[in-house]
Amino acid sequence: MTDSIATIFGYAATVCMLCGYLPQAWYTIRTRDTDGIALPTFLSLGAGSVFFAVQGILLSNMPLAITNTVTAVASAIIFGIKIANDRKKRNK
Repeated sequence: MTDSIATIFGYAATVCMLCGYLPQAWYTIRTRDTDGIALPTFLSLGAGSVFFAVQGILLSNMPLAITNTVTAVASAIIFGIKIANDRKKRNK
């Protein structure tokens, strides 16, 4: 019973995290606007997502693995956009 409740809470957390993170990620990917992104903070959050994804895989905790794999991939895409934007600004 406790495992079922924990699984329900895990998937509920997955939905909440993805619904909170993906709209901002989609906005950034679509508009390429990265002016408000602090690179050190963003790198820490991205690294945290990778570590949590690995932990979820190692523990066979699919909600943890799914959520953090998706956020890690989105973070990597946004990181690339941020680096490209910063490089363009330096070259101007």
